[in-house]
Amino acid sequence: MTVKSTGTSAGGDGAARKAGRASRMIATEEACSIPEVAERLGQLSRSTWDSLDIKLVGSIYNAPPDDPNPLLPQLLDIGAGRLETMDESGVDMHLLSLTAPGVQMFDADTAAALATLANDRLAEAVTAHPTRFAALATCAPQDPRRAVREMERAVGTLGMHGFMINSHTGNEYLDQQKYWPILEAAEALNAPIYIHPRAPSDGMAAPFRDYRLDAAVWGYGIEVGTHAVRLMMSGVLDRFENLKIVLGHMGEAVPFWLWRLDYMGRPGRQGRTQKLRASEYFARNFAITTSGVEDPLALRYCIDRIGVDSIMWAIDHPYQPTPPAAEWIHAAPLTDEEREKICHGNAERIFGIEAVSA
Repeated sequence: MTVKSTGTSAGGDGAARKAGRASRMIATEEACSIPEVAERLGQLSRSTWDSLDIKLVGSIYNAPPDDPNPLLPQLLDIGAGRLETMDESGVDMHLLSLTAPGVQMFDADTAAALATLANDRLAEAVTAHPTRFAALATCAPQDPRRAVREMERAVGTLGMHGFMINSHTGNEYLDQQKYWPILEAAEALNAPIYIHPRAPSDGMAAPFRDYRLDAAVWGYGIEVGTHAVRLMMSGVLDRFENLKIVLGHMGEAVPFWLWRLDYMGRPGRQGRTQKLRASEYFARNFAITTSGVEDPLALRYCIDRIGVDSIMWAIDHPYQPTPPAAEWIHAAPLTDEEREKICHGNAERIFGIEAVSA
């Protein structure tokens, strides 16, 4: 089954957009789950494991029956309710992905089986609503060989548009050689890897245990920003020159650090062996989305610093509400060309989502 994701205007009626609105709205970091993964995460949250991720996992998947977390039904809804929310704000398409921490906290066998199941379910959702949904695949980095096979199936058979990896796996990062087959497969398939946050790995977790710094308020950005910097400073991107990495949340602050990364981490300084400066890797190998950062000043900085062709709009549904995210991008001080690229053109090009006629 090969799925072709296209798209129409929200609601399928082709109604003209209001002034300042893009002709198409593709949201590129939109979370979902399936019951089997949710059940397993609930079981995990009842264990004695003290992983920093357990706080959030437990609050969603192990909430008291008399006080359920409203996020869970929204994550499990990849049908009518989600479409209604999209229609209310004029969102044409969600690029779906299995929500963090994905399958990366399970043993390898469980993770691989659930990755396959989740990809099949997301492909079914795209088949049911091919003009409204596209999808990123999940894989189990715990077993890189099986991960590569699933990546190839997800793109080649299911027609998915890239891969969602939730930062570290077992406190390890993608620059480490054991994970290079995953990078090689993504490059060969011409399909981006979206590195999504999870709580900081055990080696950096201690300061984040206080004040609920573990999650989106601070820990998530620090975790993924660190992951991205490791990929640049390790020189692994010298080997995978055509690999595309996507970072959410306005680039997890990395764009704002590029000058200092270039200066303090330049090739040759302190024995560094990577070939390029950080800003050169970022320009060649990275793109970002706006998910969860509705700040026009940050957006303008990123446009000026890394270029409008590397930026895509996202909501971060259901963790961020849809109406403010849509209203923000409509009101942002952008040229018409910038808005069209950020709202759909770049997603079509970077993720290989089929463009539609105006």
